[in-house]
Amino acid sequence: MYAVVAIFDTKTEQIIKNIWQELKKQSISCYAFEVEDRRPHITLASYNKMNINEFIREMDSFYDHQSAISINFKTIGSFLNSGTLFLSPTLTKDLFDFHLSHHKHFEKYNNNPHSLYLPNHWIPHCTIANRLPLDKLKEAFSYCSESISDINGKLVEIVLIEVLDKKKEAPTVFSKKLKYK
Repeated sequence: MYAVVAIFDTKTEQIIKNIWQELKKQSISCYAFEVEDRRPHITLASYNKMNINEFIREMDSFYDHQSAISINFKTIGSFLNSGTLFLSPTLTKDLFDFHLSHHKHFEKYNNNPHSLYLPNHWIPHCTIANRLPLDKLKEAFSYCSESISDINGKLVEIVLIEVLDKKKEAPTVFSKKLKYK
């Protein structure tokens, strides 16, 4: 499986990594350390199979003039019955249009009609912890609601990753920096 993810600026990435580190230190969640070199991100799309070389060429061209997107986190949330805790960005017109334009351009690759990342299904989020039992989810929620304040940053890079479940890896296949406005 492949995913297209949006990566944060260095400062925002470090803030989220510090949260991950504190949750690990407090024995609440090791989510961030379950996959080698995991980076904080917002997933834009997922794909089962594709012509990878063709996709990379299109991705390189499509994102060539795309500007970085401002992002603001003021909310934490959880998916029902998942044990997942996440930061939820304010869904601005820029973020909405950014996601929608990706899916319109790469529509021919949408081979999973049940993907949670498709327009009208997407809940933009940055995962903080995952697969937690209820008691740990409560601890994570408590820590985050008491310790995190507004996070303002930018999405500055688009990355195509290959998700290798059996190996607990998600190596970068292609990366493209976005332009600063």
